[in-house]
Amino acid sequence: MTPKKETPIVVAVSGGPDSMALLSMLQKQYDTIVVAHVNHNTGRPGQKEEEIFVKNYCEKHNLIFESMTIQKHSKKNFHNEAHKIRYQFFEEILKKYHTNYLFTAHHGDDLIETILFRIMRGSSMKAIHGPIKKSQKNGYTIIRPLLNYTKQQLLEYNKKNNIPYCIDSSNEKDIYTRNRIRKQILPFLKKENKNVHLKFLKFSEELNEIEEYLQKQTEQQIKTRLHQNELSLKNWDQLDTIIQKRTLEYTLGHIYSERTNLESKHIHMLQALIKKRSGTTLHFPNNIKIRKEYDTLRIIQQETNHTYELELKENLLLPNGHNIKFEETELDSNFVCRLNKQDLTFPLIVRTKKPGDKIKVKGLNHNKKVKEIMINEKIPLHLRNSYPIVTDSQGNIIWIPGIKKSQFCKTKEEKYDIILKYY
Repeated sequence: MTPKKETPIVVAVSGGPDSMALLSMLQKQYDTIVVAHVNHNTGRPGQKEEEIFVKNYCEKHNLIFESMTIQKHSKKNFHNEAHKIRYQFFEEILKKYHTNYLFTAHHGDDLIETILFRIMRGSSMKAIHGPIKKSQKNGYTIIRPLLNYTKQQLLEYNKKNNIPYCIDSSNEKDIYTRNRIRKQILPFLKKENKNVHLKFLKFSEELNEIEEYLQKQTEQQIKTRLHQNELSLKNWDQLDTIIQKRTLEYTLGHIYSERTNLESKHIHMLQALIKKRSGTTLHFPNNIKIRKEYDTLRIIQQETNHTYELELKENLLLPNGHNIKFEETELDSNFVCRLNKQDLTFPLIVRTKKPGDKIKVKGLNHNKKVKEIMINEKIPLHLRNSYPIVTDSQGNIIWIPGIKKSQFCKTKEEKYDIILKYY
């Protein structure tokens, strides 16, 4: 569904030629536009200038400007982490302005690069199809109206309409695979067919239709087969192999809240287990066992009894591999807690849960049991006893990082002098 003219929309704008062309087009169609800009803060020259450029453009054209700067970068997987941070920011802006429409400037060349890059990387069929014109995510709609356009067409549009933009110098470096695809493979494909991007768009849309169909088939199997920690294997051989694999993938996703320890080999291990005799057991990451019992796979989640009680100082590395840190950030989610020192007794403590733990959840007028919250949030059984809880020295539960905030946690509009971040 396309938003009405009077509906507020959020537009992701970097300041480059693609997003500035999109912004120009949308200015002619919508009354209220919120421009969301992310400064990736990677050290590349010009990033702060790009932010100022976008801000000045918005002021000149009476557009709402919102921005954030990424403070911390992962050395292992910056692009994936930056993607998550960007969309978390976009979602906050959507909520702030009470809208469900996010526009991005992905164009036809981006689509080709994405599909080729994912094929070369060996991605599964679920991941190969590139961005589509409209998609749903966390209750809002992402709209990509430029997929019918090439980069060159957008540059020509900007020139014809005198649209200013910035140039990202890193796009010219051959050290990135996507840049090599852009500079070496795309020209060849366009020489063969100047509208090749439309062929890739059709291919992507068909792949997405196939994926949606397979997802529905898998969901039907999950609905009838997966009950709590047991997967029924009745008539398993009658399923197509691809539905079997996807059902097993979903089952593993049901077990693990984080997929970092899972690989394709674990699916193959389960496929082999199904063919073995009853009573055979496999050991999986995080102290989990999966046992075949006649026509059932039983998931045995063994609780870890790793308890701890640690004083929270500047940066605390937790036994689960996560950190809690005193850190300035513009983010506002359950992974961030703002506090006022006057409300608390120091030092702050990070500990595991205790029987009878209760928290006064922000926005509610009564206490809730921590155990019930973890069940409702689907925290796996084997992680609950070691999950971090932040309290003050009087035992008041302040925060369940990533899950719930207490009445002690402040909004951005309230008075606070401490910011804690869980990552």
